[in-house]
Amino acid sequence: MKGFKTLMATGLLLLLAPLAASADSQAADRLATLLEPLDSYAADFDQKILDSSGNRLQEARGRMWLSRPGKFRWEVEDPYRQVVVSDGDKVYLYDPDLEQVTVQPLDTRVTHTPALLLSGSSDALTKNYRVSRQQQGTAETFTLIPQTPDTLFESLKMIFYSERLGGLKMTDSTGQQTAIRFDNVEVNPAIETDRFHFAIPDGADVIREAG
Repeated sequence: MKGFKTLMATGLLLLLAPLAASADSQAADRLATLLEPLDSYAADFDQKILDSSGNRLQEARGRMWLSRPGKFRWEVEDPYRQVVVSDGDKVYLYDPDLEQVTVQPLDTRVTHTPALLLSGSSDALTKNYRVSRQQQGTAETFTLIPQTPDTLFESLKMIFYSERLGGLKMTDSTGQQTAIRFDNVEVNPAIETDRFHFAIPDGADVIREAG
């Protein structure tokens, strides 16, 4: 179970990586146009972790919420509970089974912050990533390749259906893939501020990591 949770945490944290990009300025501009109105976002998610051959290693399901700037909450419900919360300043990773909370500063570097995902800044996109775009019917797929070596993934695909973010696919340096599908999507819903506040449970073991 510990190995599974390590994979899950890695997969969740990959989403914190920023988005950016492109030798193709039109693709970057189009992506920015889709992201710019995204002030908040909520959805159910299904996450699969695959090895380099495409074999399924793990799968998890839950609910997520995002709010500009830098606030998010992931609740993994199955097969093992896990909660990841950012209040815009710190990130809390809570494992109820281990009664353990890991606290770390929200990384504000351009290549690690979720702010770019929410801001849709085309300047930031073109500066940090190469972006390409493919369209098939109402589905648009953007492939982002980092231009710096200190990112958490080697490639990231963002899939939009009828201009609504519906999935992410990330590949790391080992060839391992994280595929996330979003369902029951809400774009710009009103989200309670308490959703992005995490109260450390009494008696939990707290690990604080420096930035």
